[in-house]
Amino acid sequence: MGVVLLKRKLTSFQIIILGFSGVILFGTFLLMLPFSSRSGLATSFSDALFTSTSAVCVTGLIIHDTATYWSGFGQFVILLLIQIGGMGVITVAASFAMISGRKISLMQRSTMQEAISAPKVGGIVRLTGFIVRVTLVMELLCAAVMAPVFCRDFGKIGLWMALFHSAFCNAGFDLLGVRTPFSSLTSYAANPVINFTIMFLIVFGGIGFLTWDDIRTNRLHLHKYRMQSKVILCTTAVLLIVPAMYFYFFEFADLTRKERLLSSLFQAVTPRTAGFNTVELTDLSEAGQFITIALMLIGGSPGSTAGGLKTTTIAVLLTTAISTFRRRENANLFGRRIDDDVVKNAATISLMYITLCCTGGLIISVSEGLPMLTCLFETASAVGTVGLSLGITPELNLLSRSVLILLMFFGRVGGLTLIFAALSSAQKKVSKLPKEKITVG
Repeated sequence: MGVVLLKRKLTSFQIIILGFSGVILFGTFLLMLPFSSRSGLATSFSDALFTSTSAVCVTGLIIHDTATYWSGFGQFVILLLIQIGGMGVITVAASFAMISGRKISLMQRSTMQEAISAPKVGGIVRLTGFIVRVTLVMELLCAAVMAPVFCRDFGKIGLWMALFHSAFCNAGFDLLGVRTPFSSLTSYAANPVINFTIMFLIVFGGIGFLTWDDIRTNRLHLHKYRMQSKVILCTTAVLLIVPAMYFYFFEFADLTRKERLLSSLFQAVTPRTAGFNTVELTDLSEAGQFITIALMLIGGSPGSTAGGLKTTTIAVLLTTAISTFRRRENANLFGRRIDDDVVKNAATISLMYITLCCTGGLIISVSEGLPMLTCLFETASAVGTVGLSLGITPELNLLSRSVLILLMFFGRVGGLTLIFAALSSAQKKVSKLPKEKITVG
């Protein structure tokens, strides 16, 4: 009876948080087992927790090189955690329920809606099935495209490497440390097959399942798309083209034209929460690192495998600012008015992410005695669930690692999810206090 009452008291947001926490702890236990490491020795709880959190939160920050430290079993556990975290714990659980023929209750449908940021409960089961099918099909197809390259370089193990590097779930774990530890995809900087396949997976996974459902349903009839899909596609295009132009003209001057073009495109795409890199990030100028930090904080789109503030959040804030400059009462996008509550949520989320990134960076900088920009790069990577690193993460102390763990978890479940879960019992006040103007700006 107590269990039933407990279930009834849990909100959708609390269930999402508990689901992610449970998977992280289970992954930690598996990674602590002696046969999860190549040495046959048990991994410490803190190291296993960091790796499990990074995998479930589809980040990619690591303290041990994935290829050389973890055994085949450990790598399989990491890949499984990435899949669960990328599609979402609730989505995976609902998929097993559907396969077993169990009926999905209204409460479960509501939780599924919150988990994938769907606009309504209706059709949520069909959408969940679409998410699982698209994820698996795209990963297998792109793994098949990359397999010949990896098999040429690594033999039969290349099949496993192709599957592991299928980046639809936007995690930056890699197995190329067998050549040089912590090298990511730098050895494939000039390989168009690997570059374009990984970029396609990152973008595909980052624009969101609802957008792809819109594309599948309406094809080229753009006027039929949801306003959100239009905003996501336009914002994504701008965030890919503008940074790519910067990187091409102002970075990578020592590369050939082909490598410079591929590296510029890849560096514009990968901060959208993937975490792979084809160039040494320490070679970027401070301006290049700052732009990468901004892209990591923005991240992908709602209802996707990506983290970050989300493209729609930035679009709403910019549109609101433009409307304010023009002295318009409401922000408008594609002939539709943006609700005031959406603007408030966008401002709140942005403030939270920036505050967490800066606070975390400050703590790590003071604790480690490292430059602030370097620390901000790591914290932006963590809270944006990206995985890019300037190489300091493996050397951080326990306090700094704990900060990154909390930021990765926050970035994956989402700021509003944590707030709504914590304040679920707070009642909305009907009465209003007297209004008085305050000057800002």
